Amino acid sequence: MAAHTVPGYSPGFKKPPAVLRLKRKRLRRSEPPAAAAPPPCGAAPRGSSAPARRNPFSSLDNAPRAAGTPQQLERAWRPQGDGYPSAAPFWQFLEPVCEDKPTRRGAEPCERTDILTLTDDLHSPAAVPEVPSSPKHEFPADWSIKTRLLFMSSQPFTWTEHLKAQEEAQGFAQHCRAVETNLPQSIQEPKLSTELRCAFQQSLVYWLHPSLPWLQLFPRIGADRRIVGKASPWSQDEGLQQVLMSDWSVSFTSLYNLLKAKLCPYFYVCTYQFTVLFRAAGLAGSDVITAVISPTTRGLREAMRNEGIEFSLPLVEESKSRKQKNSEVNLETDGADSLEVDNSMEGGEEPAPSDDDDDDESFSWLEEMGVQDKVKKPDAISIKLRKDNHEVQMDHKPQSLALVKGTNTFTLLNFLINCKSLVAVAGPQAGLPPTLLSPVAFRGGTMQTLKARSINAKARVRLAYENIFSLEIMGPVMPHSLHALTMLLKAAQRGAFSGVFYTHEPTAVFNTDLDDACPALNEEMVHKDLPTCGLHPKTLDQLSQRPTLRKSSIRFLEMKDYAYTWKS
Repeated sequence: MAAHTVPGYSPGFKKPPAVLRLKRKRLRRSEPPAAAAPPPCGAAPRGSSAPARRNPFSSLDNAPRAAGTPQQLERAWRPQGDGYPSAAPFWQFLEPVCEDKPTRRGAEPCERTDILTLTDDLHSPAAVPEVPSSPKHEFPADWSIKTRLLFMSSQPFTWTEHLKAQEEAQGFAQHCRAVETNLPQSIQEPKLSTELRCAFQQSLVYWLHPSLPWLQLFPRIGADRRIVGKASPWSQDEGLQQVLMSDWSVSFTSLYNLLKAKLCPYFYVCTYQFTVLFRAAGLAGSDVITAVISPTTRGLREAMRNEGIEFSLPLVEESKSRKQKNSEVNLETDGADSLEVDNSMEGGEEPAPSDDDDDDESFSWLEEMGVQDKVKKPDAISIKLRKDNHEVQMDHKPQSLALVKGTNTFTLLNFLINCKSLVAVAGPQAGLPPTLLSPVAFRGGTMQTLKARSINAKARVRLAYENIFSLEIMGPVMPHSLHALTMLLKAAQRGAFSGVFYTHEPTAVFNTDLDDACPALNEEMVHKDLPTCGLHPKTLDQLSQRPTLRKSSIRFLEMKDYAYTWKS
């Protein structure tokens, strides 16, 4: 009765939605946690005592973990992959002052200024193999191109900072005039030495073509990700592509003429697929002009043969000769049964193509078995493809290094100028001519300088904190620049410094000794033939020696008491 006196009252059977809503709430509360719907991403967890439902879309990498475990914390700050530090002898006692946050894997080198980054760089796996047993007063020539140098010393690098306008101009003038700078063995006040600062500016200069300031034109192999999205008006304009290639051909020819006249010691041609190093006669232990190409493909080698270019594959021939010698030794000792096993275990190198595989064309054994009509014989094309299998397998690898010598380098010049595959036809590098890098000026070349900056940090050495000073060099560091910088550091840092070098890997194979039969060159003849090539005499002495690093390059260099040790 009281219900009828309340205004707006209605029994449950007249308005059931309210009752249904109440029932739904009760059902949701009574459901077990496993049947509940997963919360949206980023939602706060409910305060239930039941275990949380596992996300079916999670993996081991993104699944939540309990914080506070020492192993998990250690994994959190370690850089992944190849960036994990390994021990280095000179800096093995260094420890970072702070480890607030991990370094970003994709960060640019110019942004990494903390001491953790510096120690990671010094402990990079690039400097692992053997060190010479005894220190040397000179390190071997390294014909690879470096992308970054990181020098460290207990003495400051303040002499590299804030060059005056007059010092900068004097450095450029000294470079253009090939002025030889001879410094004392030790400089007491490097920051006050104008001669040292001018020589430092001189050592940073290199020449480049083409010059497009909004594009990074080295390295070119694997550069699509850095170039994509940048303005490239020539990619769809054939007329503009022809103009660029015509200008590039003039610069390329100018460099070769300077090389032939021994006014340029060497230069690089960097395409999107391979790199070519031209060296003047008298360098790298050769008495003729040489050109080394790496990496190559079967198509490129066939095109060079069709153009009449005579070339050799030194690493393949070396592997062949080593295989033959091992075969003779194995035949004399263990017999022919152990020959294949021993050859498959040597050096980890690709097996050389064999010329003895003529058994594929002979099927007499099928006739002896009486099944010649039941077995399908391979056709001539299949046989040829099988014979060329080894040659195809070495494509894009260091073993595919090709060597061109003497007058064939001029034929190579014309071949590269007219080669249509030299320039990409699609992608971010479409229509962009190859990059020319030279230590001296040439027609159409643009003067560029390597980027240098000094960094100061603190590191714990044993029980105390000490100042660690570093100098970072960024850009295409060619062999002459590397040697010139070490000569300056030797005098300014009082014969004590170390350096970690980052190599453009496709160029590391340029350190291979290409001709074992070539006699050693006379140093007097080298200086007589290359007097005005623009290199310091000590740098010329180093580059005239035959390469000894084989297919590797210098990754770590250290000087103590004016003597070098290195790792490759």
